Amino acid sequence: MAASLAFIAMMMFSVALVAGFFGALHPAFDSFSHFRVHLAVLMALCALPLLATTFRLQAAAALLFAVAAFATTMSALPQLWPVQAVARPAGQMVYKLLQMNLRYDNPTPKKVLSLIGRTNPDVITLDEVSAMWTTELGYITRAYPYRILCPYPNGIFGVALLSRRPFAAGTEPRCERRGAMATATVDFGGIGVDVAAIHLSWPWPREQHWQIGELTESLSSLGETAIMAGDCNAVPWSAAVRRVAALGGLTVMPSAGPTWIHIKLPDFLRRFAGLPIDQVFSKGGVTIHSATRLEETGSDHLPVLVEFSLRLNEQKPTDEHETATVSLTSAGKTRNGYRG
Repeated sequence: MAASLAFIAMMMFSVALVAGFFGALHPAFDSFSHFRVHLAVLMALCALPLLATTFRLQAAAALLFAVAAFATTMSALPQLWPVQAVARPAGQMVYKLLQMNLRYDNPTPKKVLSLIGRTNPDVITLDEVSAMWTTELGYITRAYPYRILCPYPNGIFGVALLSRRPFAAGTEPRCERRGAMATATVDFGGIGVDVAAIHLSWPWPREQHWQIGELTESLSSLGETAIMAGDCNAVPWSAAVRRVAALGGLTVMPSAGPTWIHIKLPDFLRRFAGLPIDQVFSKGGVTIHSATRLEETGSDHLPVLVEFSLRLNEQKPTDEHETATVSLTSAGKTRNGYRG
């Protein structure tokens, strides 16, 4: 009886796991892809005891499939096998971008402001910028005078972009009409780089799929050299993230690791069993050197600090899809529901 129940559970997990590989066919399938790692582990746990039963052949096949499915996430999750990051370029400036989902009702906003002060990023991309955050972010106007806040229709899930560096002369920051994306051309020592903050909604059956379609114009209008970060509510290997990257001619940076879990669960679970849904994209003359998850700040997401430099002599790359995203080291140190 126990073996039969384990076999049924194993098969259910395998069906869900297979469905996730067909996310490009329908967003319903893509919803399963976000849990590929979890489903693979659960299927393997069900299969292991079945190796000693009459279901041994099916269990062995399930184990092989689980390992293969898990392997498809490795390029997006290099922190499981840390590698040495490429050294910072001599004679070139290294800039910092801080990506944060603030959480609209964060009870400890001062922890956010403190983290910003300690990390001193050049640019900050923010999600879930509610009315409360409009006030809180006002306290750091002197440090980050160049900014654009894009409200969401419900007043909760807006995005914002803050910069210590000026916006390029002759350009204006812009908001996507529903407040899901903010873009500004930032002047990095004479080089204009399009910096964007993005916040996607929940996957199917919610509006994520058609929302990405609405962002087509905003994504395709990004300049030849650009960096974009945000809470995508989608994992890096999903069809949703691949679609966003394709629309913008962007490359998805290998994930810094899991960044989200339900707010009521402990932080250490977020780091190992959470979902890696905070993404960074780049193209053109951007070279990303590292991405590190920082300590929690009262949100259900972990902040991600990205270090990057600009290739001065490659402002216009020969391949518009080219981006120099190098191997990352995730130090590991340091949405109420899936939208978080």
